[in-house]
Amino acid sequence: MTYQETLTYLYEQLPMFQRVGAAGFKKGLGNTLALAEALGHPERKFRSVHVAGTNGKGSSSHLLAAVLQAAGYKVGLYTSPHLREFTERIRVNGQELTPAYLVEWVARWRPLFEEVKPSFFEMCVALAFDYFAQQRVDVAIVEVGLGGRFDSTNIITPLVSLITNISFDHQALLGNTLPEIAGEKAGIIKPGVPVVVSQSQPEVAEVFRNEAAAKLAHLVFADQIYQATFAAEPFLETGLRPLKISQHGRPYLPNAELGLPGDYQQFNLPGVLATLDELRAQGFRITEAAVRAGLRQVTSLTGLRGRWSIIGRRPLVVCDTGHNAAGLKAVMTQLQRVPHERLHLVIGTVNDKDVASMLALLPKEGHYYFCAANIPRALPAEELSAQGEALGLHGQAYGSVEAAVAVARKAASPDDVVFIGGSTFVVAEVEELYATT
Repeated sequence: MTYQETLTYLYEQLPMFQRVGAAGFKKGLGNTLALAEALGHPERKFRSVHVAGTNGKGSSSHLLAAVLQAAGYKVGLYTSPHLREFTERIRVNGQELTPAYLVEWVARWRPLFEEVKPSFFEMCVALAFDYFAQQRVDVAIVEVGLGGRFDSTNIITPLVSLITNISFDHQALLGNTLPEIAGEKAGIIKPGVPVVVSQSQPEVAEVFRNEAAAKLAHLVFADQIYQATFAAEPFLETGLRPLKISQHGRPYLPNAELGLPGDYQQFNLPGVLATLDELRAQGFRITEAAVRAGLRQVTSLTGLRGRWSIIGRRPLVVCDTGHNAAGLKAVMTQLQRVPHERLHLVIGTVNDKDVASMLALLPKEGHYYFCAANIPRALPAEELSAQGEALGLHGQAYGSVEAAVAVARKAASPDDVVFIGGSTFVVAEVEELYATT
């Protein structure tokens, strides 16, 4: 098969959560373990860090990878979903898996897929682990896809587990309360393996304490050690943002800068820094210079896109993949603080989200360009527009993300701001995003 034929096979023959939603999610690790056994258990052939959470796990994974790369390690990075290309999910030192490797690997193991009938995600995890083992990475940063306990990545025994923010998302699959959701995320905690929790959230802290105690796992609440705030707004020309970090109340990494300028990164940084401490305790050599370089150069080192990404100036154009209530609220708070005359918002979402709650977070004074990404899960633009109008959000529906972005940019004056988001899949279709890193 060609690369495109291989992708078509993967997308159409196996359910893909990214495209179809809940039908692509299988509870249980049986299929993943069957694949791993057939592949010779590659997950046992490299060291790893496991990262779960509702918001922040992608950014935290990329930040950890960037710092470890800057420290001189060969680093595997597995994240999901991808934005444009499937190969973005699997990287070694920032370099994506090659299409040729994917084609050869799928061809080799296709009979196994026909026998086991894994989900799309189960196949992706097997591919990533096999690739990391073949590449002999020093360490791999492995981001959970959905939940934790039943996630396909949960066959690894990492050096340390990191759990970021817990918020409402995928309730139909993970539970309707924050403690229930936290219980699924806490499923990545392994016996005797230290676990770092980024934020001390009162609603869920006891869940993590109980699970860690049951597994005899050392538990660290990172924000009780590190505090991080931004010392200034982002520098528009570079996208960098000055940081103010403290460790046990004392200044730490003075004058550090972060290449991810979104406000919400201040909640991710304590978890990243505390996880690096756990790795140091296990023999990793991670200097202060490596931490500074990793934080500053995260986008160029790992290829991360879509986290408060500035793709235009005069007018300022910002993309962000925040797509649940907590993530979108943080983005909107920052957006409102940016000086502007008029606000233009290109918004799309998927049909299995709580759309009303999401729309309620959006500013009524903005002008809206409703759109739908080119995936089956996308909520039709006309339907989104109608729901928006009912909540006082005025604008028009457009046939594609590309059309909505083009009209918004044309309508905006130099002192306006254009925001593009509401869904990872909307951001994925913004062409300019791929020229910024």
